[in-house]
Amino acid sequence: MLPNGATGPEGLTVGPDGNVYVATFGFNSSGPVGGHGQLYVFDPNGHLIRNVTVQGSTPFLLGLAFHPTTHALLVLDSAAGGGGSSQVFRVDPHTGNSSVFMTVTGGAGLNALTFDKSGNVYVSDSFQGIIWKCDAACGHVGTAWVNDALLRTSGVPPFGANGLEFNNAEDALFVANTGNDTLVKIPFNSTTGAPGTPSVFVNSINGADGIAIDKDDNIWVAANQADEIVVVDKTGKVIAKLGDFEGVSQHGVPQGLLFPASPAFSADGKWLYVTNLGLDLRIFGLPTVDSQWCAQVRHYTVSKIRARIPGIGEDDDHHDRD
Repeated sequence: MLPNGATGPEGLTVGPDGNVYVATFGFNSSGPVGGHGQLYVFDPNGHLIRNVTVQGSTPFLLGLAFHPTTHALLVLDSAAGGGGSSQVFRVDPHTGNSSVFMTVTGGAGLNALTFDKSGNVYVSDSFQGIIWKCDAACGHVGTAWVNDALLRTSGVPPFGANGLEFNNAEDALFVANTGNDTLVKIPFNSTTGAPGTPSVFVNSINGADGIAIDKDDNIWVAANQADEIVVVDKTGKVIAKLGDFEGVSQHGVPQGLLFPASPAFSADGKWLYVTNLGLDLRIFGLPTVDSQWCAQVRHYTVSKIRARIPGIGEDDDHHDRD
C-alpha cells in the first residue's frame, strides 16, 4: 500500500536491483493535486524503501522504465511540456534530480515507453496516436516513428496508444489502444529499424492499458475497465484472466484490482506487480462502472499476483514462470 496522502499509482517498473518503482498520476478521489510528481520505491515484498520527489515535474507522472544499457531511469510527465503536452525526464531515483530526456511536438499525451535491443526508446502518445522514437542519448525532440489511426481513439477511457512492448524475436511491436479495447501489432525490421503497417492483433480487451510480454510471447494486458489481467498467446487467443475486484474496505483500500494500469514481472519472473490507479473518470465527465468505487478510495495500492497460466486439473505450482 502506498503511504497516506499518495495519489493513484499509474506507472510501474522493476529496476535492475529487483525493487519496484512506482510513479503516481496526481489524482485522488477528489480530483487533481498540486506539487511535484512522486516516485515510490518498494522492495520485492512491498516494504517502502523511499519516497522521491521528481524535481521540475508536474504531479501527473505516467510510465517509467530503466534504460537497458545506460540504466538511466526515464519517467513520463503528462503535463510538463505545457499546453496539454508532455515530456520524458531522466530522473535520479535516489535524489529526484531530473533533466529533460525527450520533448515532442503537438498536444502530446505520452503514456508508456519501451526499448529495442539497440537501445532506442519508443514512447506511446495516447492523444495524437503516435509512437515517438529517440536514441539512448536523446536530449532533443523525438521522431514520430509511427502515426496511425489505429493508435487513436474516440472511446472511453479517452486514451489511444498506451502500453507497448516488443516480442522476443523483435519482429513486432505490440501496442494497447485503451479506448478501442484493442492490441495493435506493428511489424518491425530490427536491421533497418523501420516499422511496417499497423494492424489490429486482437479486439475486446476492456480498457487495454499497460502490457508485459513473457518469455513465451504471451501478452499480459491490464484491462482497466474489467479489473483483471488478460493474457493472450502469440495467436491472440485468451489463455487466462487473472485477478478481480473485491470491493473497497471501510478504510478506503481497494481489495484486488481496481482500474489496473501497469504490469511488470518480478526479477525472477514468478510474480506480476500491477498498479491500481483507482481513477474516478467522472472527474473528466466520463462515468464508468467503477466510478463510484473509485470515489471511495482513500489509500492506493500495488497488487502482486502469481505470474502463471492456470491449467485444468493441475496444481498452482506447476505453471509458475521459470
